[in-house]
Amino acid sequence: MSNPYDPYGQQQYDPYGQQGYGQPAPVQHHYYGGGGPPVVARNNGMAVTSLVLGIASFLCFGFLIIPQALAVIFGHVALGQIKRTREAGSGMAVAGLILGYLCLVGWILYFCLLFVGVVAGFGGASSSTY
Repeated sequence: MSNPYDPYGQQQYDPYGQQGYGQPAPVQHHYYGGGGPPVVARNNGMAVTSLVLGIASFLCFGFLIIPQALAVIFGHVALGQIKRTREAGSGMAVAGLILGYLCLVGWILYFCLLFVGVVAGFGGASSSTY
């Protein structure tokens, strides 16, 4: 049937026209297994502790040597637990280890340079020519 207002007598198609009020097409849901949410692995507490201590020691420029050592210890313990129990958090444990080792290396370099400076200072004062 043509539109009475169409001067050419052709049938018009309205793409935004209202569709019929029939029922929507049935949707098939594909559920496999039980009806609960997916199980997410928990983060290892030691890994979180290692990361927090590593970040704290890195941001505080390692003023104390205890947080670096604890970050390294907790990181190694966490990696062992994660390997055994298959918990999540290995990335946090590795990040804590890296930050802890970086700060420990900084402390070792500081003490080496301090020792060299003290030895050079005392050695220069005792070798006078008078």
